[in-house]
Amino acid sequence: MRTVTGLFDDYADASSAVSELEALGVPSSDISIVSNNSDRRHEESNAAEGAGTGAGIGAVVGGAGGLLTGLGLMAIPGVGPVVAAGWLAATAAGAAAGAVAGGAAGGIIGALTSSGVPERDAHFYAEGVRRGGTLVTAKVDDALAPEAEAILKRSNWVDPTERRAAYEKQGWTHFDETLSPYEADQIEQERLRYRRNGM
Repeated sequence: MRTVTGLFDDYADASSAVSELEALGVPSSDISIVSNNSDRRHEESNAAEGAGTGAGIGAVVGGAGGLLTGLGLMAIPGVGPVVAAGWLAATAAGAAAGAVAGGAAGGIIGALTSSGVPERDAHFYAEGVRRGGTLVTAKVDDALAPEAEAILKRSNWVDPTERRAAYEKQGWTHFDETLSPYEADQIEQERLRYRRNGM
C-alpha cells in the first residue's frame, strides 16, 4: 500500500478526483478529503457539539455518493473549520483530542505522517488547507499508485514544488497550529494570487 496525496485550490476539482479514485476501484474507506470551510460553503446539518474543538465530526449536506456523502464538520487547530470525510479526518480528530488530553503531537500533521506522508510534505499540505485548499489522500495498492497519482494531477492539483516555493518566498517555513486560521477574505486573496500567477 502507498499513500498518494494531492492539494487542490478548488473543492470541485478535489471532489472530481475523489469520484475518479472511487471509479478506479479505490475503496471509499481508503480515501480522505479535508477542505477548508472558512467561507462556510458547506452548511451544517446535525453537527456534533465537539466539532468546534477539533474532536468531533458532524454531518453536512453534500456529495453525490461514496465518500462524499459522509462529509462532516470539524475544526483543526491552526486550520480552522473544515469539512472532511474518511480515515484522515477520523485520525486527525482523534489525534487532536489526544493532544488536548495528553499533550501528544497530533492533529493534521500527525495524521498525515502516520499514514506515510513525509513530515515536510505534511507541513505543506496542512498549510495549503489552512490557506483555503482541499486535500485528497488515498491509500492505494502499489499497482494502482501510478494511475491514482495521474488522477490527482489531471484533476487540476496544485504543483507541490511550485506552491511550496511560493509559500517560502513569503517567509513560510512550516505549518504552525498555534497561528490563527485564515479568514474568508484572506483565503479569497490567496486564491486570486494563484489564479493570476497560474499556479
